[in-house]
Amino acid sequence: MKYQLIFALFAFMLSVHIDAGANQVAENPAIDMEGYLAVSMAAAKHRQTRRLSEAEFIRMSREPGTIVLDARSRQKFDELHIKGALNLSFPDIAVASLARAIPDRSTRVLIYCNNNFRDAEGPFPSKLPSASLNLSTYIALYNYGYRNVYELAPLLDIETSALEFATSRQPVKAH
Repeated sequence: MKYQLIFALFAFMLSVHIDAGANQVAENPAIDMEGYLAVSMAAAKHRQTRRLSEAEFIRMSREPGTIVLDARSRQKFDELHIKGALNLSFPDIAVASLARAIPDRSTRVLIYCNNNFRDAEGPFPSKLPSASLNLSTYIALYNYGYRNVYELAPLLDIETSALEFATSRQPVKAH
């Protein structure tokens, strides 16, 4: 009986030690959730006055030095995009790619995403509102030091929108 009690106590202590070890996760200094959440809150506040109507977006996009940035995949961009937009797919937004694409952080950048267009599931498939690419892109640009960023606000029908669209698809040759 004495040995059974000692064994049970030992087994309990070992299980507690194993459970405690299982809950410990190795730190990774290249991933900072607290920093991301802090930047997200700052970006959200900054974004409040930087949402544009369709007319404002069009007007500003025509001004010299303005970049219209499309962060969708290259495939979706090639299918259909706002004419004149620069494609930098969201997964490719990084220190070096931003330095090449938009070297001056004071450049005016206009962004749009899938959730700005309805009835266009091919090129603009809907995302959950909380997963809208505008949000991720805005936060990323803000985090990299871009403060002159504006976002297309409304939900538009591409058939009636005043925006000009283009395609980058190569025409299929008949054989």
